[in-house]
Amino acid sequence: MSSPAVRWAGPRTLLLELADLDDVVALHARLAHTPLPGQIEVLAAAETIMLAFDSRAHALAAPATLDEFGSSAAPAPEGREITLDVVYDGEDLDEVGRLTGLGADGVVAAHTGQVWTAAFGGFAPGFAYLHGEDESLAVPRRDTPRTAVPAGSVGLAGPFSAVYPARSPGGWQLIGRTTARMWDLGRERPALVRPGDIVHYRAVRDAVEVQPAESGTPATAPLTVPPPAPATQPAAGPAPAASGTALTVISPGLQSLIQDLGRPGLGDLGVPASGAADAASARQANRLVGNGPGDAVIETLLGGLQVRAVGALVLALAGSAESASISGPHGERTATARAPFALHDGETLTLDSPGTGLRSFLAVRGGLAVAPVLGSRSTDTLSGLGPAPLAAGVSLPIGPAGHGHIVGNPEPAATDTPGEGTLTLRVTPGPRADWFDEGALDALCGASWTAGTQSNRIGVRLEAGDGQAPLRRTRTGELASEGTATGSLQVPPSGLPVLFLADHPVTGGYPVIAVVVPEDLPAAAQAAPGTALRFRVVDPDTLEADTLDAAAPAPAPATTEGTRP
Repeated sequence: MSSPAVRWAGPRTLLLELADLDDVVALHARLAHTPLPGQIEVLAAAETIMLAFDSRAHALAAPATLDEFGSSAAPAPEGREITLDVVYDGEDLDEVGRLTGLGADGVVAAHTGQVWTAAFGGFAPGFAYLHGEDESLAVPRRDTPRTAVPAGSVGLAGPFSAVYPARSPGGWQLIGRTTARMWDLGRERPALVRPGDIVHYRAVRDAVEVQPAESGTPATAPLTVPPPAPATQPAAGPAPAASGTALTVISPGLQSLIQDLGRPGLGDLGVPASGAADAASARQANRLVGNGPGDAVIETLLGGLQVRAVGALVLALAGSAESASISGPHGERTATARAPFALHDGETLTLDSPGTGLRSFLAVRGGLAVAPVLGSRSTDTLSGLGPAPLAAGVSLPIGPAGHGHIVGNPEPAATDTPGEGTLTLRVTPGPRADWFDEGALDALCGASWTAGTQSNRIGVRLEAGDGQAPLRRTRTGELASEGTATGSLQVPPSGLPVLFLADHPVTGGYPVIAVVVPEDLPAAAQAAPGTALRFRVVDPDTLEADTLDAAAPAPAPATTEGTRP
């Protein structure tokens, strides 16, 4: 295996280009088995591996370590063997037979007659890209993707085969169906097929449910015909709390979600990191009430969230919120943001509408003791993992607060929420900046953009000003899907960039022209629709030292400038 070509995908993220899929699989296996110092994510794709690190220093040291790997042998992937029973009656079976020249029966024979290896994951939780022993079934995606592909659909695209784990849009050629649960959080191993696993397809006349095998033993399917079962998730409702206190939701406002610092490191399973969109403000709210940085908080859009205390509580607000109203048996008063305050038993807290910004964070001393999913209490709006969005009547139990939960002093805002001026975000060149014309990066930074109305936790969709030309690509053809970092500015065919936020998909198929530096992402997450945005290219080595220390307030280096003429 030759040394990979290295492209930067942000100050702390590398995109490694390799010669072929075999090299991708081999290097991914090695990095998964023996992580580099500071490595927090390794995500394989068809031609690349994305490596994310916890600091700039660790990212800078990684290329030299990768060069030292040279041609030394990589550990063989530790995979299982799984047999999937498939009913070959897909809507595109005849078309695939025509495209390959094999006919429908020949497609089935070719699909079941070879061994498939799970090369990498992505797209959705439990979605695994399987690579066969030959490319006799290599076919293009459909010209027009389907708006909904049923769970269990077996498809082909390029040299890969896959099973859709849940109902979703998709453009793969469908050749059959299986009742195998590709993703089930009720299992110790939620993803039925993971990178390195070996898959055998077996033709059956009717669908049967697969049973996973122990390591090294093929899985066999019992001869039963259960009804198709969707991917499931265990109830993410409240877990019993020792404190006996709680918050009851009277009104969730526009949208209120439970968030912590997310579930990084699961990209290979198609699971986004998620977590608080403005992590600096979430950390601040927790710090003010004496919680750990990763305790669960409420993230709410604009004002309107209304909650009632069950028992005596200590709370704090951060983010865009400036104040909240308290009413109840003890009269009415106002709570100020970024300072701890008491909410007595039976009192109701109502968040006022913020003057600037978009997202507010409410922390309770002891933390929200809801049940974690895959190690996190975050709600992922893309994959649906985690607790459901808050609704009226929901009771949120509070964890116990011990002597270590020391309430903090009032603080200044952790994030510079954008107002009526222009929010300037710093960027570094993206891994695919060379897919655009020579002046595209200057055009990106020289233009005035606006946060679009379709923006959400997945990304900020940028709109161009009047008379402003969209960004132009100089390369034609498709970019093979590859890992994407939070902060990536991905450019679809429209030429209007999308700035990826916390719930973005782990892989993307559009080129990334630039990446917003991590220190500016909290401010980006506070950009309400209509906010004016500009970008400025910086040298990542001139940025302030990494600020991932949970004990220190997160800086807010993004600037809000006055509107320029």
